[in-house]
Amino acid sequence: MNRREAISSVALLMGGALIGMDALLAGCANSKEAGQLLSNSDISLLDEIGDTIIPTTSTPGAKAVKIGQFMALMVKDCYDEKHQKIFTDGLETFKKTVKEKTGKSFLDNDAAQRLAFLNALDAEQKAWSKVPANYDNPHYFRMMKELTLLGYFTSEIGATQTLRYVETPGRFDGCVPYKKGDKLWA
Repeated sequence: MNRREAISSVALLMGGALIGMDALLAGCANSKEAGQLLSNSDISLLDEIGDTIIPTTSTPGAKAVKIGQFMALMVKDCYDEKHQKIFTDGLETFKKTVKEKTGKSFLDNDAAQRLAFLNALDAEQKAWSKVPANYDNPHYFRMMKELTLLGYFTSEIGATQTLRYVETPGRFDGCVPYKKGDKLWA
């Protein structure tokens, strides 16, 4: 079983708890090939969004795990048509809103501007999620965040360099001492 099959299986087992398990793969630089939801430029944008959510620090960021390709694949293969539309329409809304608020594309903004914009968008999605009428229609940015976290922490880089990873653990120790600054377990 490869990584993609494993993640798809986990998503099915979780009963849709994570929204947006399909990711899209793109063909040419700006165009979409048959069967693709996102273009290569959209995937590059998703890489930058993911890298703003999980930036490179002492460990690699989300861009290092090709998070844009992961999101594209998950949206395409795991989301139903309704959620695919929410995600793709949301990406277009994202591009338009960034341009309106900053006067530039997301890629042309510096790191501080990108972070400020995503923080404002995160506050918007939190308010959106609190409204019961929106439960069946998740906010597109929540989908992006969930896919970023899922893709990053299930990747080899995320599991081995960001988290503490033991490939074959020994016995179960339910109470392990934790010191501030220790990595979490994968």
